[in-house]
Amino acid sequence: MSEKKEKTTAEVTKKDKKEAPAKKKSVDFKAIGAKIKKFFKDFKGEWKKVTWPSGKTVLNHSLVVIVVVAVLGVIIFGIDTGLSSIIDGLVSLANKQDAETTTDVAQMINLFFMK
Repeated sequence: MSEKKEKTTAEVTKKDKKEAPAKKKSVDFKAIGAKIKKFFKDFKGEWKKVTWPSGKTVLNHSLVVIVVVAVLGVIIFGIDTGLSSIIDGLVSLANKQDAETTTDVAQMINLFFMK
């Protein structure tokens, strides 16, 4: 008696699916046209809901933005200038070749961090 494995229905359907030629999908132009039409109809409805600010409101908001940018620019300039002067001072002290350099740098660091 020979033992043959019988294929299960799941194995048969998997094999059949692999061997079956792929069906071409047809393009439904009516459905595509309906979707495009719906998109533009919804777009038009949303566009009508948009409220535009008045000229006075735009001017006020623009002035606020300009003032805030100017103030922050001045603050950043001040911080940058201060840090640059500290670094320049440390570099000039490091360039000194005498014995006072070590104590000057230590004093400067102590003054900087003690404040």
